[in-house]
Amino acid sequence: MAFRSFQDFLEQIERASELQRVSEPVDTDLVIAEWANREMKSPGGGKALLFEKPIIDGKTSAFPVAINTMGSRKRIAMALGVNDVADLAQEIQLILKAKPPTDLREGFALLKQGIHLLHARPKSVREGVCQEVVHILDSNQPSNYAGPARTKYQTSLLDLPILKCWPKDGGRFITFPNVHTRDPESGARNVGMYRMQIFDERTTAMHWQVHKVGARHGKVYYQRGERMPVAVTLGGDPALTFAATAPLPDGLDEILFAGFLRKKSVELVKCKTIDVEVPADADFVLEGFVQPGEMRPEGPFGDHTGFYTAVEDYPVFHLTAITHRRDAIYPTTIVGPPPMEDFYMGDATVRIFLPVFKMNFPELVDMTLPPEGVFHNLVFVSIRKQYPYQAFKVMHGLWGMGQMMFSKYIVVADEDCDVHNTSEVLFRLCANTDPVRDSTIIRNPSDSLDHAPTEQNIGSHMGIDATRKLPGENYHRPWPELLKMDERVQRIVDSLRKN
Repeated sequence: MAFRSFQDFLEQIERASELQRVSEPVDTDLVIAEWANREMKSPGGGKALLFEKPIIDGKTSAFPVAINTMGSRKRIAMALGVNDVADLAQEIQLILKAKPPTDLREGFALLKQGIHLLHARPKSVREGVCQEVVHILDSNQPSNYAGPARTKYQTSLLDLPILKCWPKDGGRFITFPNVHTRDPESGARNVGMYRMQIFDERTTAMHWQVHKVGARHGKVYYQRGERMPVAVTLGGDPALTFAATAPLPDGLDEILFAGFLRKKSVELVKCKTIDVEVPADADFVLEGFVQPGEMRPEGPFGDHTGFYTAVEDYPVFHLTAITHRRDAIYPTTIVGPPPMEDFYMGDATVRIFLPVFKMNFPELVDMTLPPEGVFHNLVFVSIRKQYPYQAFKVMHGLWGMGQMMFSKYIVVADEDCDVHNTSEVLFRLCANTDPVRDSTIIRNPSDSLDHAPTEQNIGSHMGIDATRKLPGENYHRPWPELLKMDERVQRIVDSLRKN
């Protein structure tokens, strides 16, 4: 199901008793973040929060703040319009193979395969509610806006209820931005999520790391010596926010993926001051550019690693316009020691894309990224083992798949191990391994935010084979049988306990 607006989504989760409204004034400087942090760590992720009177520098903001909106399994499923994200997993393998239909005949052929792609291709429109209110901030910037003249700085970044999340953060950060860029040569579009530190009323940092597609697009502009147009959207249908965080195969358009998720085309409208199209239903659009070669220190930032990331130089985003809905709501999140909202989003991603991993690894049974591993630092995998060193084959294959290259530890267990039960995985790890024989350490790219490696972006990764050992794996004794009670006795006790 497609949501008409971010507010439409909030109303739905409120009807499901998944939203708490906060009517009293609450400060955007640390206080909202602390409130949300406690809620996120409640059983099951707690509730979404809507702060109706956020305070910025002593003044009440015109825009409410919504946080933790996708911070539970129930709400992430509602955001994607399904009862369970597993429902999407059945379709995802086909969507990654298929191309958008070019005519009705091709569309109906795809529909026969169970793919509803007629609505997936984005559609350009002339007007969008994201531009109900327009503030042109750069009079020197070419503009296709023909409305009344706007006062310079009528609305700026300092008017938005942007949070400071942790005490030693370098400032306020936009933490839920959908950053829209385009390759100037191929025209390929990308939507990524890169945090943005507020420097002043018109500039921010653009924290795209060296491995990200946004940085790759930027490099092409830099080599051409051209200013890079960038648009940032906030809010709208939550399917696009989720798509911006998903580790999609290179070349798969996030806008197309969002259309698939919401079962309806994403309508795109052209920005007012730059040549970039954005979703017409967004709550806010920040238009601007990145100047080649311009860098500025960014940070510290309390990150999803549970630690502050250090100050480093990143590109500077210059704001040329702000447009928004009249009833705009500012969406945000905070990250930090798990579990947080991002855990539930990452968990949904793994479950949705599990069929893709199985397509590459037929022996794979299940996979999870436990919260203790902070996204990709720790991966538990179960496999149907058939031959020696198969666990190592799976480890190395996973390290070669997109963002899985950042996985610091991969533990592979047998198919009868519940990888979602961390205690059970640790039991297999301790019981089934000899450290020298069953572990491997490799050098690989590492997460830019990981503070542990000696060198940034380059680190070591460990794989551990916690499966039973087969002949040929340097194990020369019969492998013992795992303790398990007779099923007949289990049924007897089940019956006795009911009585």
